Amino acid sequence: MGQLESKTAVVTGGSTGIGLATGIRLANEGAHVFITGRREAELTAAVETIGRDRATGVVGDVSVTADLDRLYEAVGSRGKGLDVLVANAGIGSFSTLEETTEEHFDQTFAVNARGTLFTVQKALPLLNDRASVILTGSTAADRGMDAFGAYAASKAAVRSFARTWSTELKGRGIRVNVVSPAWIETPGGTAAFGDEETARAILDNVAATVPKGRMGRPNEAAAAIAFLASEQSSYIVGANLYVDGGANQI
Repeated sequence: MGQLESKTAVVTGGSTGIGLATGIRLANEGAHVFITGRREAELTAAVETIGRDRATGVVGDVSVTADLDRLYEAVGSRGKGLDVLVANAGIGSFSTLEETTEEHFDQTFAVNARGTLFTVQKALPLLNDRASVILTGSTAADRGMDAFGAYAASKAAVRSFARTWSTELKGRGIRVNVVSPAWIETPGGTAAFGDEETARAILDNVAATVPKGRMGRPNEAAAAIAFLASEQSSYIVGANLYVDGGANQI
């Protein structure tokens, strides 16, 4: 038996990258996983990868509250509440202070901060006592990276949410924690740099600066999330678990 046998889980942004790897890992631990994504074709492929008997896909955008309502209506129809919520959906692109537009700022915060808040808020009626909520943060929240100001600030908000919500939900035994990856090889991460050749050159340079000596893999972030989802982390509350190959630690 897996660590999450007969549990119900939600993973937002579950079509690719860390979200998909997390859906696979939680399903392998025995959970039935609801995954969301904005692109139906990618979401359908992700469900096939995880297994139709172990996953349900719900098309939606976390910045649209009506889409979140549809997600939780589907989860509620299963009749088992919700044991694990992974608020993973996020976006990021480069823009210096001088270049930042209202559209760039609003879009970044609409998904990363506002979307995370309402993903968790709207789950509250379904969350079972002693449920685990995991938010996807970023090591960028701790650093002053050029042209990443709005993204970093939105992820700093996510870190702050975890502290506050841990206090507010402790009476129900619900634990809230953050996983903060650094450079993980994902399609979204590559797209942020534009064309593939440019992205590869930048990411190779980044990898050389990581103490581990390479980029992270989605399944490594998923392993950390699975740990926080399980009873193995029962005494961990309000924490920020870095999955960064030592980049922010050494």
